[in-house]
Amino acid sequence: MKNIVVLVSGGGTNLQALIDAEKRGELGDGKITCVISSKPDAYAIKRAKDNFIRTKVIVRADYPDIASYSKAMTDLLREAEADLVVYAGFMTILDEQVCRAFPNRMINVHPALIPSFCGKGYYGLRVHEEALKKGVKITGATVHFVTEECDGGPIILQKAVEVKNGDTPEILQKRVMQEAEWKILPQAVKLFCEGKIKVENGVAVVEEPEE
Repeated sequence: MKNIVVLVSGGGTNLQALIDAEKRGELGDGKITCVISSKPDAYAIKRAKDNFIRTKVIVRADYPDIASYSKAMTDLLREAEADLVVYAGFMTILDEQVCRAFPNRMINVHPALIPSFCGKGYYGLRVHEEALKKGVKITGATVHFVTEECDGGPIILQKAVEVKNGDTPEILQKRVMQEAEWKILPQAVKLFCEGKIKVENGVAVVEEPEE
C-alpha cells in the first residue's frame, strides 16, 4: 500500500474527490493516510475527520521564514511516511527542499492547460479571469509533478473544458473543477500508485492501457 498525504488550505473539494475515488476503489494501491492543512479553520480538515483520516495543521505564521516552514513540512511528510504528496488547493509557498526530498513524488492540480495561465500568481479565480480576458474557447486542468519551478514540473494528465458564452470566473471555475480537476486528479494518483508514470528527460510518460 502507498501512503498518500494530501496538502490543503481551504474547502477541500479536490480532497473530497480523492476520498470518494478511494471509496470506489479507484486509487489503485493508494490510501489517504494523512491530510495536512496550512490553516486551522480549513473546511478540508472536517472532510478528513469525517472520513477518519489523520490530520495535521502547520501554519506559516508560526515560523520565521519559508525555509524553516518548509523544513517543518518536510519533516512532517517524512514522519507520515508519504509515498505520494498531493497538493489539493494548498496555497502556502514551500521552498525547494520539499520537492528535493520527494522528487517525482509530489503532484499538483492546476486549473488551466499548462503552459497557459500558470506560474507565480496564477491561482484561484485569477486563472479563470485571465482565461476569459483572453477569450480562449478551451481551458481545462493539468496534473503535474511539483518541482522548484512554479507549475513547471512534468505534466501527467490534462483535460480540456469548453468555455461558454456568458461565463463568469466563478461559473468557469466550477465547470473546470467538475469536468476536469475532480476527474484527472484521482486518475493521476491511481497511475502513480500503480507505477505507471515514468519521468524521462523531464517529461512524464504515462503507460498506455492495453487494447
